[in-house]
Amino acid sequence: MKFGEFGLADATGAILAHGIAINGQRFKKGRVLSPDDIAVLRKAGIETVVAAILEPGDVGEDTAAQRIGDATTGDGVAATGAFTGRVNLHAAAHGLVVYDRDLLDRINRLDEAITIAALPPFAVVEPRQMVATVKIIPFAVRAELVKACIDAASSGGGLFRVASFRPHRVGLIQTTLPGTRAKVLDKTVEVLRHRVESVGGALAGESRCQHRTGDVATAIGRWLDAGCTMVLISGASAITDRRDVVPSAIEAAGGSVEHFGMPVDPGNLMLLGRKGNIPLVGLPGCVRSPKL
Repeated sequence: MKFGEFGLADATGAILAHGIAINGQRFKKGRVLSPDDIAVLRKAGIETVVAAILEPGDVGEDTAAQRIGDATTGDGVAATGAFTGRVNLHAAAHGLVVYDRDLLDRINRLDEAITIAALPPFAVVEPRQMVATVKIIPFAVRAELVKACIDAASSGGGLFRVASFRPHRVGLIQTTLPGTRAKVLDKTVEVLRHRVESVGGALAGESRCQHRTGDVATAIGRWLDAGCTMVLISGASAITDRRDVVPSAIEAAGGSVEHFGMPVDPGNLMLLGRKGNIPLVGLPGCVRSPKL
């Protein structure tokens, strides 16, 4: 691609790099100059324009953006039409944005002429929300560079996908100790109902029992028998060890503890368990708050 200041005799078909106002008429940046445009410019006394002229092997910004954008779309992601060298990618479902961050970085390092900006991996998105945007910086890029981006972005079925939330039917267990206030438990139900529904699930109901291993194990069994696909356990006392009440109850109910403790704050006392393919989650105390 040639870029610079060109005389009007050489500017037919050139792409205008900067907007020009002539007698109330506006020639916008990116306009492809026609013979009529050249005549208007010459009549106005303009002798040169700063523009870009494509050469063999160049791919125009819109075409390049469209090809790359289409190549990046996986399941649950749709590309818009190209405009000013940009293609936006939108979620087609309610779920999590999933992509290989290292691969995205490698594509962005191929050449400064091509950029792909995106939400962080595993961001929650709604349908029609923008997930990423492909932007071609100059007016054109080399065909081999476009091909390299497409080959990388389309590997594995598209760089970006949205993993839809599964419509879990969730049972909630809350344990009690002497002094546990019903008001706190009631509030917890509503907070968790909102959280579950915000990710496409439904709270099937809530049960309360004493903070004892046998009682919690029995409650887990009842929710599994009721057909729940996930069970949440909010203890009256925080889990402090894998041998504590909640993890012991999960094992007593025939399940297993997969992991205890998370590198997050708040929420580091979260426990993940499972019985078969049913998640059993020991909740940290912070879930009682509506805050993030």
